[in-house]
Amino acid sequence: MIKRRPLVAGNWKMNGVKASIAEFGRICEGYDHALRAKVDLLVAPPATLLSTLAVVALGSRIAIAGQDCHPKPNGAHTGDLSAEMVADTGASAVIVGHSERRADHGETDARVSAKVEAAWSAGLTAIVCIGESRDEHIAGRTLQVVRHQLTASLPEGVTGADTVIAYEPIWAIGTGLTPTTHDIAEVHKAMRHALVARFGAQAQAVRLLYGGSVKPENAGEILGIADVDGALVGGASLKADTFLPIARAYL
Repeated sequence: MIKRRPLVAGNWKMNGVKASIAEFGRICEGYDHALRAKVDLLVAPPATLLSTLAVVALGSRIAIAGQDCHPKPNGAHTGDLSAEMVADTGASAVIVGHSERRADHGETDARVSAKVEAAWSAGLTAIVCIGESRDEHIAGRTLQVVRHQLTASLPEGVTGADTVIAYEPIWAIGTGLTPTTHDIAEVHKAMRHALVARFGAQAQAVRLLYGGSVKPENAGEILGIADVDGALVGGASLKADTFLPIARAYL
């Protein structure tokens, strides 16, 4: 059995200005020796702060990630960032396929898969998001939807070194709602089986994160579930006082 090191990742979404740098500094200060021994930390700030936070993070061992990338390495794509540009800021990972990108920008599984390949080409770890809507959840189609997205959003060649999967039930993001521990365990077990069936034993090393209203109050219960290798945290990652206690669930 491959032992996977936990990862707690913070997605700042469209939040954060220069004044937020001080708060990130507090996150770095709080990532002490005890935490570093147990869990990896990552923060995905808005693009305007990528370079700055990458410098602030030096020496802290906190990884920095982009929130998206274009599938092409360059060209006439106004407003977009290539994976190479994200890597050039000092980031080591990039989030792709987040439900908000899929909904707000009409991103398909095929486009997400192309972005994963772009991330790999730039030397970035791809944090690939999947998850079902509330209607799909109510209809009992969660596993069907998740398996389909997992298949269609991932190109060949996935390994634990270049890919992280984040399961984020859309209906739980920012709502305060969370699936039951049984539901989370069932989905993560299904994801693991699907990955191993497609990519072989090397897929045992791929970290599976849970996202969707993760907070200090429920972190211990969620992060203790089998096949949950960490969390993708939204609003709670904006403040050291709420982000670090989630990671401390591993102490």
